[in-house]
Amino acid sequence: MRTHKVAVIPGDGIGLEVIEAGKQVIEALAKKSGDFNFEFEDFDWSSKRYLEQGEYIPEGGLAKLAKFDAIYFGAVGSQDVPDHVSLWDLRLAICQGFDQYANVRPARVLPGVKSRLEGADKIDWVIIRENSEGEYSGNGGRVHQGLPDEIGTELSIFSRKGIERIHRFAFEMAQSRPRKKLTLVTKSNAQRHGMVLWDEVFFEVAKDFPEVEIDRELVDAVTTRMVLKPETLDVVVATNLHADILSDLAAALSGSLGIAPTANLNPERSFPSMFEPIHGSAFDIAGQGIANPVGSFWTAAMMLEYLGENTAAERLMAAIERLTESGMQTKDLGGDAMTRDVTAAICADIEAQG
Repeated sequence: MRTHKVAVIPGDGIGLEVIEAGKQVIEALAKKSGDFNFEFEDFDWSSKRYLEQGEYIPEGGLAKLAKFDAIYFGAVGSQDVPDHVSLWDLRLAICQGFDQYANVRPARVLPGVKSRLEGADKIDWVIIRENSEGEYSGNGGRVHQGLPDEIGTELSIFSRKGIERIHRFAFEMAQSRPRKKLTLVTKSNAQRHGMVLWDEVFFEVAKDFPEVEIDRELVDAVTTRMVLKPETLDVVVATNLHADILSDLAAALSGSLGIAPTANLNPERSFPSMFEPIHGSAFDIAGQGIANPVGSFWTAAMMLEYLGENTAAERLMAAIERLTESGMQTKDLGGDAMTRDVTAAICADIEAQG
């Protein structure tokens, strides 16, 4: 019997609801399989904890987290805590502390899901986001605060090491897919130092992957291409900021942010990787039982693949696609199903599978 130890951080808002739903689905898969099980440990690292105790992560928290096989994360963000505090003190503290430098966000329109984009059925993308430096390096500061001549600086950091490893990861991803196509997203026409290095290293790494078809696109141009020519894209590699924006656009074009998954990977497996739906805490619907849990289920499938449970991941994705095709959808997709309804349907599908 294989045992996977997973740290669970529901976080804030609908994160608590969709991660609980995800745990139920994972446990149903483990029961169906019979040859693996999950040991979950919940962590109350949230904005509620921050407001009560002045911290998201207690002393020694990352060291404790490092002992797990994976991390299943919900969302972070509160109306009572500044966004830069909640993001940096929890999510980015884990991503950077565990060198989860490869953020992977697949996007496609699931069966039965309606997109507002004509030709959205051609969307089948994987967006690779550099997740450790770039525009979100945290390098900068403020001086003369409160005075008329106050200055704030935000310095982007692009290292050859950081650039090369994410490009190599992206090429390997592209090479593993049928189309073997990789698009470099850049803004080196205007940002003439770090982004020029970003481009140069890409073309150096490309020499090691002659079978991968490559092209280069400015970030503003690629947004129009995503809308007007979605079939021309396959794997996309972009900087921390650029991919953050592009992946949300990809999710919206695919139908809803509620269905989109993310993996924050440490490819060398020196530290555990973290898996999360991309939708955020969504306080406007938290506690109503209407959050779409499909993003957390797809995220769970990515985590299962990472842990080597490929059959279970395939079972889960098949169940998800049958569910969306059946027309059972939550409010964000135009339906009236509750979170519990979708969760029960997925568990029932798993149980009925041969």
